[in-house]
Amino acid sequence: MKKTALLAGATGLVGSALLPLLLASERYAKVIVVGRRPVAVQHPKLVQVVTEFDHLENERLRLIADDVFCCLGTTIGQAGSREAFYRVDFLYVVQLAALTAANFAAQFLVVSALGADTESRFYYNRVKGEMEEAVRQTPFRAIHIFRPSLLLGERAAPRLGERLGAALLALVQPLLRGTWRKYRPVAATTVAQAMLRAAEDDGGGIRLHSSETL
Repeated sequence: MKKTALLAGATGLVGSALLPLLLASERYAKVIVVGRRPVAVQHPKLVQVVTEFDHLENERLRLIADDVFCCLGTTIGQAGSREAFYRVDFLYVVQLAALTAANFAAQFLVVSALGADTESRFYYNRVKGEMEEAVRQTPFRAIHIFRPSLLLGERAAPRLGERLGAALLALVQPLLRGTWRKYRPVAATTVAQAMLRAAEDDGGGIRLHSSETL
């Protein structure tokens, strides 16, 4: 029986790479995209749920899916404050996990970040770690957490810090071997492909995916 996929964050770097893969996959008969604004895509499989994430509970009955792909994420600079960043990268992600788990989704696949750690001195990494811990508590058959290094790809709103970081890492990449390999930049398309493969595996339990394993 074909399944339904739900994608949050379809306009972001990983999400925009993942959406066409989901639509092309024979695994899915329907692909639900939930977000604040519609995506400029037309496809017979595609169902769009346009809503503010603060009102996600009101859309519960439209968020019924087998596999949930969460690509939500921002930066403190883009969000404008620590509070706004926390709302997107923790509250919205955890709420989506809770709602879809209550709707009996089987799998939750979420993009986190390299260095995610509840004890980190860096606020960004600490919030990502707290998000992971909260998601781990939800009763999905399988939870896949992706911790990519610096993401490569064309963003609608380029991030200067990421461009500078990518340029620097390109110079030192040949030296990033062994345990340092996980710090190599990774293409958003690579992460998207890995997310789909993980869903197709139909396994169980909690799995972590870092850049060097994608």
